[in-house]
Amino acid sequence: MINPYLTVADGDENKVEQDGGHDPSLAARRGGERKSKQLVFNQKGKFMVQANALRQQARIEEMKARIAAESRKTEIEEASDKAFLVPVPPDVEWWDEGLIDKPLDAEDSIITNLIQHPVILQAPQDRFQPAPKPLMLTPIEQKKLRRQRRMADMKEEQAKIRLGLVEPPPPKVKKSNMMRVLGEQAVKDPTAVEARVNREIAQRATDHAKANTERQLTKEERAEKLKQQQAGDESRGVRVAVFRVNNLSSGKHRYQVDVNAKQNALTGIVILHPEINLIIIEGGTHSINAYKKLMLNRIKWSENTLPLSNSSGPSTFTGANDGTKAGGEQNKAAQWLSPMNEDGGLKDLSENECRLVWEGSEAQRSFKRWGSKACETDGEARDVLGRNKMENMWTLARSMGASTY
Repeated sequence: MINPYLTVADGDENKVEQDGGHDPSLAARRGGERKSKQLVFNQKGKFMVQANALRQQARIEEMKARIAAESRKTEIEEASDKAFLVPVPPDVEWWDEGLIDKPLDAEDSIITNLIQHPVILQAPQDRFQPAPKPLMLTPIEQKKLRRQRRMADMKEEQAKIRLGLVEPPPPKVKKSNMMRVLGEQAVKDPTAVEARVNREIAQRATDHAKANTERQLTKEERAEKLKQQQAGDESRGVRVAVFRVNNLSSGKHRYQVDVNAKQNALTGIVILHPEINLIIIEGGTHSINAYKKLMLNRIKWSENTLPLSNSSGPSTFTGANDGTKAGGEQNKAAQWLSPMNEDGGLKDLSENECRLVWEGSEAQRSFKRWGSKACETDGEARDVLGRNKMENMWTLARSMGASTY
C-alpha cells in the first residue's frame, strides 16, 4: 500500500507509475539508517576574494557620497549672494557701438552724467475719490475718550506744578463751597467773604467771555476761511447743474437765485425768456449741493410778492439788461419779468416750478463769472449759450415741456 502523504519528485513520477506504484529506492533504505556525506573543502582564497569585493563596494559607496556632498555644496555656493553679483557694466554696450562715433568723455558728447527725472503728475480721477471717513464712535465711547484725554491733561498739569514750572491755581470758591474752603474767614465776616466770592464769580465769567471773543474770527478772517474752503471744494472737481424755472417774474426769486450763487462762489448764467428760464451753475460739490437745496426745496416758487419800489419794472441780475433803455424806452424783458399783470394785480404763480434738467461734472469751468441775459427768441438764447458750448442745455430744457405766462 502506497502512503498518500509521501511526495514524489517530478522526474520519478513516470518511474513510479511504470512499476505499478512501487518506488525501489524506498525499499533499499532501512529504518534508522543515514546516508553519509563526503567532506567538501573550500578553495584557498575564496573568502579573501569576497572580503576584497565588499571593501571595494564600500569604497565606491563612500566615493559616491563624497561626490554628492561636494556637488550639493557647490550648488549652495552658487545660489548664495555671490551668484547674484552684477558685473560692472561696460562704458558702451555692444548694440550702441555702431551708433556712437565720438568718445563719451568729449565736450560735445550727447551723453552726460546728468539725470532728468520726470515730474510725477497726479491722476485726474484721484481728485474725485472721497476722503476716508473717521470711525464712528458711540456716545459711550466718545465720553470715554473725552474722560481719558482730560485725565491725561490733568496729570500733565499736576506734574508741572510739582516740578515748580507752573504756579498752582487759586482755589475755585463758589457759594456752595464757601464755608468749606474759607471756614474761619466766613465765620468771622460772612458779608465780606460773600462779596469776595461774588467778585471771583463775576471775574471768571468775564474771563470766559473774553476768551471766547478772542477765539472768534474777524469778518476778514471768516471771508478768507470761506474762500479757502470753496477753493478746496473746487479742487476736487467742478460740478455743473442746470435748472429750468417756468417763471422768474418775481423779484424776490431772482434776488435769491442771484445772491446765493455769489455767496457760494458759483459761475454760470441765467437765460431769461418769455416762456422758460434756464439757470446754469458750476462750482464745487458742496456749493452745488447747497444751491440745489435752495432751488428745489427752499424757494417757494408758487408765491409772488409785490416789488419793493413803486415802479413795476423788473429786478435784474448783475450783468443783465437794465430795466429801461436809453431814452426812456421800456426794455424788451420788462413785460415778462414784471410781477404785475396787465390788470395791475400780481401774476398767478400757482403752477410755477423749478426742475433739475441735468447734473454732471466737467474738467474746468466754462463760465468766467456769474451773470444773466434776457433773450426774446430761442435762437438768441442758443447763440448766447453757444459761446460756452452749452446750447444743448437749452434744447434739453425745451424738451421737458414749457408753460406760458
